Order: sequence, then C-alpha cells, then structure tokens
Amino acid sequence: MVFLLVAGALRAQPAELADSTPPQDRTTILQLQIYLDRQLFGPGKLDGALGEFTFKALVNYNYARQRQNLYDWSFALANAAKAVPEVYASYQIKPEMLKFVDPDLPEKPEEQVAYPYMAYRSLAELVAERFHTDEDFLAKLNPDKNIALLKAGDRVIVPNVRSFRIEEVKPLSSYKAEPALSKNTIVIDTTERIAVVYGPTEQMLAAFPITPGKPEFIPVGEWELRTILNTPTFRYDKQFLEEGVRGGEAYQLPPGPNSPVGIIWCGISKSGIGLHGTALPRTIGRSQSAGCVRFANWDAIRLPTLIRPGARVIVR
Repeated sequence: MVFLLVAGALRAQPAELADSTPPQDRTTILQLQIYLDRQLFGPGKLDGALGEFTFKALVNYNYARQRQNLYDWSFALANAAKAVPEVYASYQIKPEMLKFVDPDLPEKPEEQVAYPYMAYRSLAELVAERFHTDEDFLAKLNPDKNIALLKAGDRVIVPNVRSFRIEEVKPLSSYKAEPALSKNTIVIDTTERIAVVYGPTEQMLAAFPITPGKPEFIPVGEWELRTILNTPTFRYDKQFLEEGVRGGEAYQLPPGPNSPVGIIWCGISKSGIGLHGTALPRTIGRSQSAGCVRFANWDAIRLPTLIRPGARVIVR
C-alpha cells in the first residue's frame, strides 16, 4: 500500500488552482476551524487565524471528500456555515472543575513527584484546552474579563466545539484490540508534522498536527501499535530525553493533563516510543520532543476511536 500523504505534498497554493478566496474575518475562519476539527481534520489550536495547520486540514479534508481541487475553500466553507451556525458558545465554570486545578504544581520534576496529580495550573488553562484553544485567544474572546482570575461560576465565551472533557478520561484505563480499528493505519509524516489515519482500503479518515521527535531519535519505519493507556505515569529521565540513553537519575511523575505525555499513551513496538498527549498544546508542530510523537490532548484522546492495538504505525 502506498498511503498517499496529501500533507506531504503541501506547499504554497498554486494560483491556477485557487477558484475560491480564503476567508479573512476571524469569525468565518474560526467557523471553518471548528468544522474541520469536528470532521477529525485538526487545524491545530482554534484561534480564528489562517495558519499552516488550518490550510493543511483543509487540503486533507478536500482529499478525503474526493474533491478534484484540493485547494478549494468554497466547499468546506459552505459546509461549515451549515454545520456550525453558532460559532461561539457560553460556558459556565462548574465548581467540580476545581479538582483538576492546582496553581501550586511546581515546574521541576524532582518536586512534581510529591504530587498525586499533574493538574492544570489555572482555570484559564483548563477552559482553553477544554475548547481546543489557548489562553491568549480565550482572553481575546473575553476582553471584559481577567482570564487569569477566573473562578467557579464565571461564564466565558468559547469556540463552539465538542469539548475535551478531562472529567471523562478514566485514569489508567486501557483500550483493547478491536477488529475494525486494529486494521487501520496511522502514518506519521515527520516533515510536514501531520499524523494521518487510513482505513483498510486506504481511505483517509483523519489527520492531526503533531510534534515529531528529534531527527536523531525518530524511529523511521513500520511498527505495530501495542498499547493504549489513559493518564499514565511518566518516567522523566533528562539524559534519555536529550541523548536517547537511559541515565542514572529519573523521576516517576504522576498522571494528569500537565504530564509530559498528557492524558494518553499509545505505545508502539519500538521500545520506549509512543504517540501521546502533551502539557503544552500551543507548541504542537512548533517544537521538538525527544523521540516520541506529541498530539494536543484534545486530538490524542480521539486516537482510540480510530486505531487500536494491532494497528500499523508508519513513521516517515
């Protein structure tokens, strides 16, 4: 199987293929981003801006829908207008969300080991990740509020996307092989920083932005997905992360959304390498990890709906 990587062919939009104009206003762009996100073609963080990953999501969406012109904006924009009539939503922070926040969580691994959970450091961080965005855009949507001082009971304007609900992530729960999903394939394009999921007949099912590992640690080749585990603990070994060799000092960090591996770990047949979430979703696609493949937590949590142990993992 060839597994055509549309993302791998992405460059500047050819003028002769541009039969529609990209949107310019923030609300229309955000509407498109929300729609693409809902269709499992992740545009990265929702921010109402036309960036690299929004464009890649559009092209992959057009390819998956068998559009002749992959660079056409009109088809997705028309569908987005129908599917997402309300671009913004109002969210009230519930008191029970406070148990997922700990402003005292330290930055140093040797201090984090004393904590039972790697919680969010603020309600702003929780709300931003819940609605697939970051604190900066949350502040833009709520100019009348001090985002840093949010409290239970406050209402905030957020993107109208299916929320990532940390309270629904069952700690240390695992996912077993599933006949249909175990036949799917996920292709990691380390150059374009996109992970693409294909069905057994090579139909494109989803595509998400990623941060691949450092070039010297990238496990290029074909592997098998072995395990999927929610909210795992993480062995922090500075020497291993920097040099790829286990060091003499390591810390077993607790689970949680601010863990270096986020809220899910998908281990492959290459020892020590996996697909996982992150504590820093705003850096997806823009910084390097050690050897693994990072997804935003809101994308990572969708992986078990697309692939299961036994699935093929191709790293390029």
